[in-house]
Amino acid sequence: MAAKPQILGVILAGGKSRRFGGSDKGLAELAAQPVLSHVIARFRPQVGRLVLNVNGDASRFAQFGLETISDRVEPELGPLSGILAALDWQRENASDCTAIATVSTDVPFLPLDLVEKLDVQRGDGVAIAMSAERRHPTIALWPLGARDAVVDALKRRALSVNALTEGLKAVAVPFAMRNIDGVDVDPFFNVNTRDDLAIAKALIGKI
Repeated sequence: MAAKPQILGVILAGGKSRRFGGSDKGLAELAAQPVLSHVIARFRPQVGRLVLNVNGDASRFAQFGLETISDRVEPELGPLSGILAALDWQRENASDCTAIATVSTDVPFLPLDLVEKLDVQRGDGVAIAMSAERRHPTIALWPLGARDAVVDALKRRALSVNALTEGLKAVAVPFAMRNIDGVDVDPFFNVNTRDDLAIAKALIGKI
């Protein structure tokens, strides 16, 4: 794992976790720690700085010791709002960073070489993670110049991050599945439901 000091890391934790019952899935316990702690542990060493994109009462994330940023447009507009907030925060607070890496709050098995591989492949554009032929557009590396496209998409209420990345001709970077006890596990397995959390608990000690 090689750190990329010029890249700002942003964890998108501003969602409503509807499929998880409305409580913050990043705060759910996994191996005696919040899911978000596992994401931070795997993501922080890969970037120069790390912030959390949250909505609502930011104090519920105080235990993680990270600066928090909130959406400047309606949180109901989804992850594009968080990406725009991150791009705006970089411009005002992290001018030394040349790109932004985003991940979701619910991916406790995040690859340790995520940012390095995305950065190598992206050229001067967007690179997104892909596994098992599936794109993960919120797990991506964004050039600062993508801001105008994000603003335009939000204005048009074209809220699909995947559609935006396709429009920007993003490079999809494949990551291999992990074989654990004869079972292929997606490195971007996300804890969306309570059942997913149970699966993650069975896997966490083996990855």
